[in-house]
Amino acid sequence: MAIAVQLPALSPTMTEGKITRWLKKEGDKISSGTAIAECETDKSNLEIEAYDDGTLLKILVPEGSAAPVGSTIAWIGKPGEAIPEAAPVEKPLAAAAPAAPPAPAAATAAAPPPAPAARPAPLASQAGNGRLRASPLAKKIAATQGIDLATLQGTGPAGRIIKKDVEEALTRGPPAPAKGAAIARSAPGVRVPPQGLPVTQMRKVIAQRLTEVKPGVPHFYLNVDVEMDQALQLREEAKAKGLKVSVNDIVVKATAVAVRDFPRINQIFAGEVIQQLTNVDVGVAVAIEDGLITPIVRDADQKGLAEIGAEVRELAERARHKRLKPEEYTGGSITVSNLGMFGIDSFIAVLNPPQAAILAVGKVEPKVVVRDGQMVIHQMMSITLSGDHRVIDGAVGAQYLHQLKGLLEHPLRLVL
Repeated sequence: MAIAVQLPALSPTMTEGKITRWLKKEGDKISSGTAIAECETDKSNLEIEAYDDGTLLKILVPEGSAAPVGSTIAWIGKPGEAIPEAAPVEKPLAAAAPAAPPAPAAATAAAPPPAPAARPAPLASQAGNGRLRASPLAKKIAATQGIDLATLQGTGPAGRIIKKDVEEALTRGPPAPAKGAAIARSAPGVRVPPQGLPVTQMRKVIAQRLTEVKPGVPHFYLNVDVEMDQALQLREEAKAKGLKVSVNDIVVKATAVAVRDFPRINQIFAGEVIQQLTNVDVGVAVAIEDGLITPIVRDADQKGLAEIGAEVRELAERARHKRLKPEEYTGGSITVSNLGMFGIDSFIAVLNPPQAAILAVGKVEPKVVVRDGQMVIHQMMSITLSGDHRVIDGAVGAQYLHQLKGLLEHPLRLVL
């Protein structure tokens, strides 16, 4: 019997994806684990793998067209095998269609088909070919949370374990944050007006997430001015030694060390509990052509300034080409959003859930300040903390900023 290839959730926030390129054509032999197509998600371009052996019988979603997560994009089976008549062929979201049919009908046609009744979902450990049937995202979450996939009942196509199955397993232990669970889906039938610009997958998710986060998450804001004279001197000393270290690299390092020293900021709201994180992972906001993405510097508190700088540059470059993997931009303890290079004095950033704090960093510039009753000139920088009031209070945020300010004004502590 032919097996449906369904569009997997390649990232925690993905609700639909656009097929940018088919790597296999109809009639090609396919092996389990083989990449068969490239898909544009809300954050990056990723490969779709086959989970079964066989021949690519039919491609349903052509290149350049989008489809919802879970919808059938192709069929795999034996050569010459017929596609089950009971399985409807979906109309891809971005495919050209006559203007006559009303929008609700198009939305109905785009809905994922029901799973064939003749293929009950077996346990992953009982897969016929001996391989573990699980989506890449499910494998990633399971590996992170220590879940044995072989013990789970898959509810995806052909018994495949999907993200939902792993999340349900987590409810039997310490709860984990449901990444992307609060994202609103696009209204059925909504289409971009002919005169407008097309909305990319990234912009759709940005709109959905921000609609939920603000005003959905209660924000509070704290601001502090930091003397950056010694930080700039540290940067020049690094430069003299042939090391590439930017002000932002110093801020990222200081942010991480402050989180390590003040772990109350390293918490996330996880429904019934507030979850304490142990690793210090800092997100760095990167502006790309059609949106914003926050690659994560893992264990940033344990890395040197030059190492952080090289990693941020490498992550930012791959982010601009949409080559980041989901695990490289999900999770994190806190995010640094720096607009100082654009001449911005100060601003307020919106939280990046499930994180409970984000720092908005302005430019460094000379200002007249009063020290010991005298007017002096110092290189000053503004930092504004946005906090999730469900997790941290103003006093906690203030204590964290005090810790961060001390590290930036005396950055020798960052390199010892």
